[in-house]
Amino acid sequence: MDHALRQHYLTAMGIQTWQTRDQQACQVVTETQHQTQTATIDPATMPVAMLTWEQLQQRVQACTQCELHRSRTQTVFGVGDRQANLLIVGEAPGAHEDRQGKPFVGRAGQLLNSMLQAIGLNREQVYIANILKCRPPNNRDPKPEETRTCTPFLERQVALLAPKVILAVGRIATHYLLNTTSSMGRLRGKRYQFRDTEIPLIVSYHPAYLLRSPREKMKSYADLLLVKQILEEIN
Repeated sequence: MDHALRQHYLTAMGIQTWQTRDQQACQVVTETQHQTQTATIDPATMPVAMLTWEQLQQRVQACTQCELHRSRTQTVFGVGDRQANLLIVGEAPGAHEDRQGKPFVGRAGQLLNSMLQAIGLNREQVYIANILKCRPPNNRDPKPEETRTCTPFLERQVALLAPKVILAVGRIATHYLLNTTSSMGRLRGKRYQFRDTEIPLIVSYHPAYLLRSPREKMKSYADLLLVKQILEEIN
């Protein structure tokens, strides 16, 4: 039997074993090497999927992987409770978000706050992020290459947060998260699942769209009630 495996079994059974001084010295050297290697890893070169919240935010702030970094005022990482049950995903920062460095501010943000309050939540109880972390010029739609470059950041946010429910607001976020091109009218009002996870995903209209089309607010309220229902089922 392999010595390491034998040692594992004996330790699990509560049997104390003895090591020679050479074995003890070798173990200390190995542990020291591992600690040194871990401490010297540069977060800037680590895979995104290994980053902590703080490292991820720093990576986003320093990102120059696409042309959007040339025109941004600052990146818009995300805000809210990093242990929240609900993750809200939008499209990209607008002018207000670009200036303040926070998603969903201005009139659309105020409406989102009111929508959350309608189901008994406030902004501080959820986490809010966007597909893109930089503002596209003139609020144009994200280009495919920009989405491909930026979405690993969002995927890591989802993994770190592990939300109980995801609410996608707007066409761009919905199409990306569900990998579809169907219309919002056909997609909303149903319960989906995010990728290969078991996280329920609900889609609804973007608050900016609701400001232009207030008649659709009742449909969005119905979507929010579905979110609330799922949260209550989980709790």
